[in-house]
Amino acid sequence: MPDRTAGLHAAVRHATEFLAGLDARPVGARSSAAAVRDVLGGPLPEHGEHPDAVIDALAVGAEPGLVASAGPRHFGFVVGGAVPAALAADWLVSAWDQCAAFHALSPAGAAIEDIAAAWALDLLGLPAGASVGFVTGGQAANTTCLAAARHAVLARVGWDVEERGLIGAPALRVFCGEQAHVTIHTALRLLGLGAGTATRVRADGQGRLDPEALDHALSRADGPAIVCAQAGNVATGAFDPFGPIADACAARGAWLHVDGAFGLWAASAPGTRRLTAHVDRADSWAVDAHKWLNVPYDAALAVVAQPEAHRAAMSLTGPYLVADPGERDNTSYVPESSRRARSVPVYAAIRSLGRAGIAELVERNCAQARRMADLVSAIPGAQVLNEVVLNQVLLRLPGGDAANRAAIAAIQDDGTCWLGGTTWRGEHVLRISIANWATSDADIDRCASVIAAIAERVAG
Repeated sequence: MPDRTAGLHAAVRHATEFLAGLDARPVGARSSAAAVRDVLGGPLPEHGEHPDAVIDALAVGAEPGLVASAGPRHFGFVVGGAVPAALAADWLVSAWDQCAAFHALSPAGAAIEDIAAAWALDLLGLPAGASVGFVTGGQAANTTCLAAARHAVLARVGWDVEERGLIGAPALRVFCGEQAHVTIHTALRLLGLGAGTATRVRADGQGRLDPEALDHALSRADGPAIVCAQAGNVATGAFDPFGPIADACAARGAWLHVDGAFGLWAASAPGTRRLTAHVDRADSWAVDAHKWLNVPYDAALAVVAQPEAHRAAMSLTGPYLVADPGERDNTSYVPESSRRARSVPVYAAIRSLGRAGIAELVERNCAQARRMADLVSAIPGAQVLNEVVLNQVLLRLPGGDAANRAAIAAIQDDGTCWLGGTTWRGEHVLRISIANWATSDADIDRCASVIAAIAERVAG
């Protein structure tokens, strides 16, 4: 009999060692990709090795090039960690090796996806009858939702875009805020609508779309229209005003999509739920699970209020595919056919944290963002540029763009924490994002002290 567990014990040992040292290790990588290639690369092996030896070599060779993004002091991009139950469930997903495309291939995969979808809709305050596809991330979620939107708005004017494509189709207008995330424009490119065709509507100083400007723009547009709003600006954390935006869309018959990659989780916590008021009036929503729900990469949800539009845009059929009548085929809601059962870690995270635990995580990280803002705003000459309504802090240090870039590089090199930069209102500034279940107030205080010391040294 083959040894199906070969290599697993070695993987557990290395994973355990990595996780045990996660809090203490420098957050940034200590080696370049080139150095990792030098250790792990070489000519194609002529003969195989025992799985234990392969895993040992892989873990040792990769270790210096790993970023401690799963740890409590990684504040770059918007990266969550992985709660223990979700991490363990992800291991099960690989061991089970289910193709989660069709019910016939994995009844368990179909059932767990149904359950996790219903729980997520409940947590986020979205319509219980909405359909949910489990995709890789915000890019795939936005693309999937906008594909459903494209189908629905063109179908209203008698055009079957899935069958006839876009050549000769009625003109379709897309509207988004000036601060829309880049994945919206990439989704439009992938869908054949063009990355540069969206009308960018004026936004305020925090990046919130102006609903009056949107209403004016919609009033001048003829034909089918899609509006992309935002729950959680990636720089400031600000939320678009969904009520008046939904009013404008309803008055003009436009589809309203909400990019809520991390911010939509605000709906799950009493202390932040007000930020998402009226978000349930949208037609589709994109939200990541590997951000604030803290499941391992990759996992996100594409949610559509009209399941028939969702399925029309995504489903596939063929005489060689086995469909079980009345059962969920997960592939009907996502771009992929072959796919892993990525809803399983989502199920495990929600079940292990519960409604109260998820709310506590969100509210604690938001409080830590406010704590960080208070501490770093005391740096001489520094300024926090955003209203800290969620988990994002935009910090401008004295000395101009060059000093801010130098400070970011020095902070990353120091290793205590990791944060990135962005350009905001024409200036290069520090962006701090807090979304990890393991981050403590002590981590915030420690990192703020390092940022202050580096800022003083750079300014010195």
